[in-house]
Amino acid sequence: MHVSPVLAAQTVYPFVRVEEAKRRKAAEGVRIFDFGMGDPREPTDPRIKAALTAALDEAIGYPAAVGLPELREAIAVWARRRFDVELDPDRELIPTYGSKEAIFLFAQVVLDAAAGKDLVLLPEPGYPVYERGALFAGAELGTLALRADHAFLPDLDAVDDETWSRTALLWVCYPNNPTGAVAPLEFYERLSEIALEHDVLVCSDEAYTELWFDEPPASALQVANRRNIVVFNTLSKRSSMTGYRCGFVAANDDVIEALRKFRPNVGTAPQVFVQRAAIAAWGDEEHVERNRALYGRKRALFIDLFARKGIALAGSRATIYLWVETPRDETSVSFAERLLEQGVVVAPGSYFGPAGEGYVRFALVPTEDECAEAVAVLEDVL
Repeated sequence: MHVSPVLAAQTVYPFVRVEEAKRRKAAEGVRIFDFGMGDPREPTDPRIKAALTAALDEAIGYPAAVGLPELREAIAVWARRRFDVELDPDRELIPTYGSKEAIFLFAQVVLDAAAGKDLVLLPEPGYPVYERGALFAGAELGTLALRADHAFLPDLDAVDDETWSRTALLWVCYPNNPTGAVAPLEFYERLSEIALEHDVLVCSDEAYTELWFDEPPASALQVANRRNIVVFNTLSKRSSMTGYRCGFVAANDDVIEALRKFRPNVGTAPQVFVQRAAIAAWGDEEHVERNRALYGRKRALFIDLFARKGIALAGSRATIYLWVETPRDETSVSFAERLLEQGVVVAPGSYFGPAGEGYVRFALVPTEDECAEAVAVLEDVL
């Protein structure tokens, strides 16, 4: 059988490797504390579930790819409340199946190699889907290292004009997965200026904007001129709705029109009952505040542990992640393997690209009680 050469060239998806290692250890009878994948296990708010069940009989056919008008309006109202920005729900928004599939497919929509814009710039360490989606679209890749001595922000001044001239898309993610770093609004303003000068689309993955612990992070939507800004957001982490699969893309009317043309070829909007649940989720902040407080308590357990053990954290200002430095005599993989021997699953930093070496990522998704138990286990390991 023949398969796509792009697919054939790819290694196993990093978190499949994490899951496989976890299952092997669990089969040995070891109690597992899973901090590997960023899949929240706290229950979805009852009011969101009630909105879903109330809509089960509303429609059984294919949902329109543009989504329900009420959902687009709910997202626009949330963006106004949260970021003080105005989005036209009919021209600047489109719902998606979470954000992962939209991120993966986006380069296929806008890449025009014949026009000399064949380059996609990616953050490293970073979410693997940016790279894989670009490769399937036939793009050339470039990486921008995120380093502690630069606050895990890419050094935009290190990119020369020739590279910018070839760049079609630049991916950023703040608050950042995997480092937990936060970007100031000034960073987005600088990005916007470069994007306008060189005709680059800035793709901002903002899945974690609502999971913060000191002050609310900025959004790329808040720049003075967002003509070249494309924002991807999702309810997965904000509202503990990973299995529901509902997010959105916000962009200028040309990008949204292209997505409206493209998306019926690959699927539809989320099911109508999921969209009704999403309307309830975007309209409520109380459950988000509870989630933030819960992650804050879990985070404090580990920050205290690492401080006692003399283990350094980098970034880690927001998101559900802690970016933890490995001991000097261990790689990210060997450190993760040592923790796995005691049932503690983490993601090696190298799984997010070579610039992630020297770190492991803890996703604070187990319950609060499980986190406390894991801390007790780690007391004897670290």
